Amino acid sequence: MFYRRADAPGVPVLYLHGIPTSSDDWLGFLARSGGIAPDLIGFGRSGKGGHLDYSVEGLTGFLERFLAELHVDAVKLVAHDWGVAIGLTLAGRHPERIERIVLLNAPPLFDGFAWPRLVKWWRSPLIGEGLMGSFTRGMLARTLRRGCVRPDAWTDERIATVWDQFDQGTQRAILRLVRSAGDNNFGGSGAPQGTGAPDGPPGTSKPPALVVWGDRDPWYPRALADAYAAHVPGAGIERLSDAGHWPWMDRADIVERVATFLEE
Repeated sequence: MFYRRADAPGVPVLYLHGIPTSSDDWLGFLARSGGIAPDLIGFGRSGKGGHLDYSVEGLTGFLERFLAELHVDAVKLVAHDWGVAIGLTLAGRHPERIERIVLLNAPPLFDGFAWPRLVKWWRSPLIGEGLMGSFTRGMLARTLRRGCVRPDAWTDERIATVWDQFDQGTQRAILRLVRSAGDNNFGGSGAPQGTGAPDGPPGTSKPPALVVWGDRDPWYPRALADAYAAHVPGAGIERLSDAGHWPWMDRADIVERVATFLEE
């Protein structure tokens, strides 16, 4: 497996990327705040074997083993996109190990929200495989650039890197991950499938949390920010009217804003 690590004083930040990217997303954050940013198995430069478990639960188990290998007990969590589902599952399992939480533009894992069209296709057997197999570099570039407001947010060089990593193993991992999330049937609990709010045992304090949301995300509606803030006790929301799915790529100041919250 591959991961990046930048040492800094105090509890390390754990950064969890979404799809179809890797720890490359977090270079600016690592330079500012330090921390640990793995390429989740199935993504980037990490192992992509067909025998591995790419479900939300499986990727959470991978993170548990990864942190144990590094002898890291407590972390501050920063997660984006599908990394949020994995991060909140980790927080639900080990609330005492999570000191702060930052969530950025996450998938619709609550009742009342529809899957984006592309995810619906991916979740459909055979259709998802056929769509993945037909993806070209041009299609990938258009999809990534659609997710940002700034036309220059995704450079040709960065797209080339994502394309190089978007092999059959990553395509398989994406399909298994999105198909593991259930059918948005969460009853009246308001909790994402397979995740738990990091409440901790009775009498313990809840970790400070912040939801940062690019309102011009073409796939995830802005109302999802409220759903996540309601799920994580005491979370605040910062909406960005001029940012999309990768808010920090449209707004360079988001790196500093997240760092300030982590240090408060």
